[in-house]
Amino acid sequence: MSELLASFSGFIWGIPLLGLLLVANIILIGYSKFIPLRGFFHAIKLVSGKKKHEEVEGQLTHFEALCNALAATIGLGNISGVAIAIYQGGPGAIFWMWVAALLGMNTKFFECTLAVLYRGRDYKGEVQGGPMYYIEHGMGAKFKFMAILFALFGVIGTLALFQINQLSLFAFESYGSPKLLTGSVFAFAIFYILLGGLKRIASITTKVVPSMSVLYVILCIIILIMNFKEIPEVFGNIFSQALTGKALGGGALGYGIMHIIKTGVKRAAFSNEAGMGTAPMAHGNAQTSEPVSEGYVAMLGPFIDTILVCTLTALTILVNFDSSASDLNGINLTTYAFESSLGSFGRHGLGVIILLFSFSTMIGMANYSQKCWNYLFRGKYYLGEKSFIFFYSGSLILAAVVEMSDIVNFIDIAFALMAIPNIISVVYLASKVKVKLKEYNNKYKV
Repeated sequence: MSELLASFSGFIWGIPLLGLLLVANIILIGYSKFIPLRGFFHAIKLVSGKKKHEEVEGQLTHFEALCNALAATIGLGNISGVAIAIYQGGPGAIFWMWVAALLGMNTKFFECTLAVLYRGRDYKGEVQGGPMYYIEHGMGAKFKFMAILFALFGVIGTLALFQINQLSLFAFESYGSPKLLTGSVFAFAIFYILLGGLKRIASITTKVVPSMSVLYVILCIIILIMNFKEIPEVFGNIFSQALTGKALGGGALGYGIMHIIKTGVKRAAFSNEAGMGTAPMAHGNAQTSEPVSEGYVAMLGPFIDTILVCTLTALTILVNFDSSASDLNGINLTTYAFESSLGSFGRHGLGVIILLFSFSTMIGMANYSQKCWNYLFRGKYYLGEKSFIFFYSGSLILAAVVEMSDIVNFIDIAFALMAIPNIISVVYLASKVKVKLKEYNNKYKV
């Protein structure tokens, strides 16, 4: 089964999907004319509340929607996912993560504008947004099968399997806590939070996400200051090895350029989820009458997640790297980097951050998975919200004891299958966004 998962993951993330993502991004950039660069400061004003629009349907403010989306993206993908990228593709994979993130900012602008533009209602009558709804209402009933496919793969792809897997591994290796115990404790905690609904989720994420991000950034900066002499060489390796593909540690094993690119794109997709269709489900709940305003807010996500947080992780790992760490992967490699500079404090400090990052992501991903679940089943056949809560919590217990490589391949496959219908629909509807963008920019002098 492990070999099958690895083979299928390699196949589905091959040339066809990378080609689809590249062509789609070129088309979207043509429509937007580099909106992430031109509208960056306007997006910050929207989040900070300096630009306000009439509040209409929706459950979350701009800031709450962004925090809800970041709760799902800023997580262990930023800590151990980056380590996996470096292990699998060398330092050069980080360069392609940056490229994917910049393109992802543009993609998220389109996704999340569409999420508000084509909002629908769930079986309880609450307003919702996301690929399921903009495929069904924007592309028409004949494409509803694509909406169903996205929701089906979305239920699986947005399970927090990787987060609980890496958290249980860290707790076991650092403190001897049994993996099953860690999975069970967090399954119970998530069960309680999900019973409180979206408002309880938003209340927790708006408190946890900013504080955990600031704490992690401070620790990374301290480590980089301690190793500032190594930083120029690290950047040199990232750029030079992006096109040469040396293995971690500079050994004899080398990688082809397509492997480096694929590794960077996959890990960026797992980290910031641009193009995967997840963030539109959070931003679709925003209280705004201007779909384009939420697109602007959403594009900050990949910048914060990948350009800022993932880069700090990569630099922290690479300034502390030596040959003795060449066999470490995932959370163990990041732990080694923190402990190398900060000793036992680094391990314990990272432990607190890992707990916060993984916990917030479990909450954010649960929100996405539940939206897909409700779209598919609409509360029928005893498959309402309580059934989902048991399903989601139970998956955490199982994933806590499964091998990391199987979890990574499983989620990569699900993300690819989510991306295909989502990217096709975003490109199909991009011309609608272009019209709204022009109207909005003229109206607000952007």
